[in-house]
Amino acid sequence: MTDVEHHRTGGHPPDDEWEKVQASPDFVNLRRRLRVFVFPMTVFFIAWYLLYVLLAAYASDFMAIKLASNINIGLVFGLLQFVSTFVITGLYVNYANQRLDPVAEKIRAEIEGAAK
Repeated sequence: MTDVEHHRTGGHPPDDEWEKVQASPDFVNLRRRLRVFVFPMTVFFIAWYLLYVLLAAYASDFMAIKLASNINIGLVFGLLQFVSTFVITGLYVNYANQRLDPVAEKIRAEIEGAAK
């Protein structure tokens, strides 16, 4: 890449280089690894949230059962929605650090090496 091309593209490889990167086995592997985590976790979270909504709408007597003082099952389920969000975030960060970031760093290093 000439200095003019490097400046014009902001240091990024031209579009045909991006197509090569996207077709590379490493990039395909990176996308597969991302989908392996994201799709099941998304299905789990939506199902968990819908369970909460459906129980609140159709099982109000169950959700109103008091567990202690003014704390009922509905409140616990609602708070667990927040807990599950933080747990999923933590799981994703851990998964990304171990399974996604090393591959992404390798791809980035190859792109930056080719761009020079």
